[in-house]
Amino acid sequence: MNQLETIRQAIIARIEEIPEIGIVHDHQPYIKSEQELRALYVDEGLLLGWYVRRVATQESAGAIGQWIETHTWLIWGVMAMGDQGRSENTFDGLVEQIRDKFREDQDLGGVVALTATHEVAGIQVEKVEPVFFCGVLCHAAHLTLRTVSYRY
Repeated sequence: MNQLETIRQAIIARIEEIPEIGIVHDHQPYIKSEQELRALYVDEGLLLGWYVRRVATQESAGAIGQWIETHTWLIWGVMAMGDQGRSENTFDGLVEQIRDKFREDQDLGGVVALTATHEVAGIQVEKVEPVFFCGVLCHAAHLTLRTVSYRY
């Protein structure tokens, strides 16, 4: 497994530690059929799922023979709305649990040097909004995480 995939799997493992988080994909699924796509996000009868993908990488030189890689990861999640269960609060609670999980483990179990840069630390909540996903009105979260790694 290459370093990028190792980091991706560490991120997914942290998210999957959260109870009732739903299904977590290691890529953004693309399927032509709305029904097939929806099935990829339904867990125990509830449309609730996430995907993790790398969206940017910056590389800079550190000490002689050392490279510093900063990857930006998108963690996108969706959950079907349902006012009777106060779904917005439930979804916000899941987002906060994700933030807490990464605050508790800033090096992803030693996989990266840090999940912080001089600009940001941990999970950033870029946007939480209502969306239609597979014909269902849902809550969606757009979260980002930066990881810093060194290569020699």
